[in-house]
Amino acid sequence: MSCSFICSVLANLPDGSPPLYTNGKKPELSAVLPQQSIKHNERIEMRVGSPESVSKALSVSDLKAQTKRRRLRARVQFATVCGSMYLAGWNDGTTGPLLPRIQKVYGLNFVVVSLIFVFACVGFLSGTFANLYLNSRFGFGKVRLVCQVMAYAIEAGALPFPVFVLGYAINGFGLALQDAQSNGFVAGLKDNPEVKMGILHAVSAGALSSPLVATQFAQLPHWSFHYLCSLGVAFINTVTLIAVFGLKTQDECLAQIGQQAGEKGTSEKSQFSQILRLREVHLLAFFILIYVGVEVTVGGWMVTYIIDVRGGGPSSGYISSGFFGGLMIGRVALLWVNKKVGERRVLFIYSILAIGLELVVWLVPSLIGEGVAISIIGVVLGPMYPIAMNHTVRILPEWLVTGSIGWIAGFGQAGSALLPFLTGIIASKTGIKSLQPLLISMMAFMIILWALVPRTARRAE
Repeated sequence: MSCSFICSVLANLPDGSPPLYTNGKKPELSAVLPQQSIKHNERIEMRVGSPESVSKALSVSDLKAQTKRRRLRARVQFATVCGSMYLAGWNDGTTGPLLPRIQKVYGLNFVVVSLIFVFACVGFLSGTFANLYLNSRFGFGKVRLVCQVMAYAIEAGALPFPVFVLGYAINGFGLALQDAQSNGFVAGLKDNPEVKMGILHAVSAGALSSPLVATQFAQLPHWSFHYLCSLGVAFINTVTLIAVFGLKTQDECLAQIGQQAGEKGTSEKSQFSQILRLREVHLLAFFILIYVGVEVTVGGWMVTYIIDVRGGGPSSGYISSGFFGGLMIGRVALLWVNKKVGERRVLFIYSILAIGLELVVWLVPSLIGEGVAISIIGVVLGPMYPIAMNHTVRILPEWLVTGSIGWIAGFGQAGSALLPFLTGIIASKTGIKSLQPLLISMMAFMIILWALVPRTARRAE
């Protein structure tokens, strides 16, 4: 029975005729019209579509496009922050290969040349305190200053030594702000922050590349022109930060990638006061201070040790690159080990391995063997910094994480000046051969500090 036949029958029914229902019930449409006709009508209805369905389709399409844009912006923001850490690594890896040349040019002993580290320490500590104040009042973007550009411009001129070391103080202030803000930003991310923290510090591979450049400049008449390379890297970093973050607060930057602002505290005390009252913050800050000090001392003074004690040549600066290359590899390649063993437990294992390898460097008089051992020390030391930052996120209240990490990172950067200076003081009395026992004692102290850090989260107040 065709559809046209049914329609003609219905049209010819007289007025008032009862409907053709069986058993007094209205039949389903499928019993009257063929299934093919029903599907045809459905296709027509779908083709026409209701305004609600059209609006819903458009909103889904807009949502997908918005999500794609946010993911792209998130990647750009993360890459920009990584660029900041590249500059920090570049700065850390510069001093070691140039240190013997600086001593020779200015005619300095170990104590006086170590003033480089003292002025850098003053800059780091000043930047750390300033960050807590500036971050709470002016936000994320506005405290990223151009200190590095100014500092490298001063150092590139090879000005008299008092002015030269002033550049290190200015640089230290800027690096403390930059390091604190970069770590705080990544720690505040909700999407895979542990992996990103490892990548962030692996990208501090500037410490791998800068010794390669600095070693070449150390053998040239215009050795200070190395800082012009540093100036170029700092300028690019500054322009990129302004272009991407646009002098916004951290919450505004996170909102651009679709992340809600974190939980806020209810205490009437200032964030500065709350952070400084936390015991775990200070334990982690001192742990990072010793860790960074060990890292920069190995990368800085080890070149002098190899030249003076082991009779290495001018190319010994490449050993510093091997060490920083190990740091980079360890921070990425050992991520799976950290996850499998547990970050807290694995840090103890890494510390013990580092002490054993340092004993090899001290007691085995082989240039090749020591170069390999120093590189492996870099591998096992590498994951420690990201692990400490991840642990900070786990044990502190959410509303204090960014400020606390800023304090820990900035205070820890002072270690990159304090321990190398202490090394210079001791070396002036006993010789650079005292480097190895000092490093071993500092690594042992790191184990003690890590054991004192709480395992579990602090109860929210």
